[in-house]
Amino acid sequence: MAKKSVYMCNECGQDFSGWLGRCTNCGAWNSMVEAPDTEEKKSSKAAQGSWVQTFDKDDEVEPLVLNKLEVDLKERLRTGITELDQVLGRGFVRGSLVLLGGNPGIGKSTLALQAVGSFPEEDTLYISGEESAEQLLIRAERLGLADKAIRVLTVTDFDAIEEALTTLRPQIAVIDSIQTAYDSSISAAPGSVSQIREVTMGLLRIAKELGISLILTGHVTKDGTVAGPRVLEHMVDVVLYFEGEKDTSVRLLRAVKNRFGATDELGVFEMTDRGLVSISESSSLLSSGRPRHTAGSVVTATLEGTRPLLLEIQALTVASPYGTPSRMTQGIDRSRLSLLLAVMAKSAKVDLSQFDTYVNVTGGIRIKETAADLAIMSAVLSTFREEPLHLDAIVLGEVGLTGEVRPVSQIAKRVEAGLKSGWQEFVLPAAGREQMKRFESKEKNNVKLYYVSSVQEAFDLLFSGKNKDMKK
Repeated sequence: MAKKSVYMCNECGQDFSGWLGRCTNCGAWNSMVEAPDTEEKKSSKAAQGSWVQTFDKDDEVEPLVLNKLEVDLKERLRTGITELDQVLGRGFVRGSLVLLGGNPGIGKSTLALQAVGSFPEEDTLYISGEESAEQLLIRAERLGLADKAIRVLTVTDFDAIEEALTTLRPQIAVIDSIQTAYDSSISAAPGSVSQIREVTMGLLRIAKELGISLILTGHVTKDGTVAGPRVLEHMVDVVLYFEGEKDTSVRLLRAVKNRFGATDELGVFEMTDRGLVSISESSSLLSSGRPRHTAGSVVTATLEGTRPLLLEIQALTVASPYGTPSRMTQGIDRSRLSLLLAVMAKSAKVDLSQFDTYVNVTGGIRIKETAADLAIMSAVLSTFREEPLHLDAIVLGEVGLTGEVRPVSQIAKRVEAGLKSGWQEFVLPAAGREQMKRFESKEKNNVKLYYVSSVQEAFDLLFSGKNKDMKK
């Protein structure tokens, strides 16, 4: 009987029995490739392809009891890089597989080398498929790690990688990058779907069997996802994305997936000539340097995990030269902006139907929560009237469809971050006054808290100087 061809999507790794113009799983066009015949390999490596316990038919299956296992749940591999340890959840878990993704040149290899450089030499291994040992030495000297005897291996063959990890048994190892590693038993090119999936499965087996923490670096596509099959993100334990603008020195580390900790933490770094430096006091970093008393500029406080950040929101409105006005956003959801503009038209009688509206969150941060609603609307009205805010204040509040200002979570924490950065005036939801009672009793008299309950009341306060409901 003739063998039946199997096709695979290059984007998501889904298998199909025949060729399709569009993948029904991820929707990508012209992404189907014929999968190589791996039946012989599967039969020869069936027992090696998985790290889970296997049984023969005659064996008796005995389940394990979790509370009888002797495991130190608190033991983690701390790098000493405070921002990285915080995002990971107090450090690397032994035997974990961590995927570090980001744009080319963003600093993935720098962060990985700094991480392994913080451990004893005999506990580390850096496997590079993109740079030579001499190039790694140049980077190590720039990072101040020239005196560290970091073990380096420049190979891409998976068999050589497996032998090195099995023989040296490091506590933490780096594979830079996963797109360069390949299995010689597969005819596909390195970086293809089948190669990445097979190599990652082998590394997963090694990590679990030997208790090695593995860091896999990977490039991202134009859409912001890791290049290669999306199934790669399901196979690893932790997925980290390294973000930042090339024209700025600020770098952000986010956890998209973390089996051992929270996924809402944010790590902030500064790229210097000596490598990446953790920025622990980053609440006002992204709003520093903003122009004062300028129309269309408002500062708000958002939470990224447990960390408050002060962000500047800029807005611009211009008369639309065409019949249909455009709505462009950077850092917030465009549909959210359309909703807030509709509330302004209904509740505050501000009609922007003939104006193009642009909103930008400076610093490259994307705001996902609704605590910045009132700040966004205030920035839009400020540029529409060409009038700066009468109060040099941080503006907080979620806005409902009827124009009411609703409370936000952890108001006191956001206000504390503003006070540390020198702010003294705050516009807050009136419904959150109960959360501020404990906070108000401890603050100085020159701190002014303004409470508003509706959008119109907030606009009257911010643009006419009517200090309603002020509480010191």
